[in-house]
Amino acid sequence: MRALLSAVALLAASLPAAACAQAAPAVEDGRVAAVMAELEANRGMGVPRPDGQALKELVEEIGARRAVEIGTFRGYSGLWLALGLRKTGGTLTTYEIDPETAEVARRNFERAGVSDLVTIVVGDAHQEVTKLSGPIDLVFIDADKEGYLDYLEKLLPKVRKGGAIVAHNVRYPTPDPGFIRAIETDPRLSTTYINMDGPGLSVSRVR
Repeated sequence: MRALLSAVALLAASLPAAACAQAAPAVEDGRVAAVMAELEANRGMGVPRPDGQALKELVEEIGARRAVEIGTFRGYSGLWLALGLRKTGGTLTTYEIDPETAEVARRNFERAGVSDLVTIVVGDAHQEVTKLSGPIDLVFIDADKEGYLDYLEKLLPKVRKGGAIVAHNVRYPTPDPGFIRAIETDPRLSTTYINMDGPGLSVSRVR
């Protein structure tokens, strides 16, 4: 964990400076912005706005066409991913274990006008992701913290070189220490940390 703590002060070299800023620029799409505002008023387990903005910026920077999200919740982070994917011409596959929560997210994507970009898979992502084929450009993990290492092991071989695996809550609540050790020591990955004044994001670029 010493490496993690020493990296807190570093910005992700692969991200634009705007992705690390606390104040996110205005969303240009009015329908998306309206749904985001509702979700931000009652965020719950959703990501903070700066983390959502960082996801959008990363999608655009790496030109992601195929993104995978583990942990849909109500769709807030998926909306940010969709904004980036709309610019790159990409799509999002997002996994949610709870059918009722998945239905809430589906309605939010529809209201925001991005449902054509998003496929929701309902079920246990630990099993469902094994059905995915590569190459994947970007993976965002924000689900059961003890399962992060399993997601990494199953998805890393499917992510293209130059792609990225992003994980939420690397500061709190912390994931499996084995996941942190893996993203910091696996020679296939180059990992930095951003927005560590909040829950924290790890950004692991695939070499």
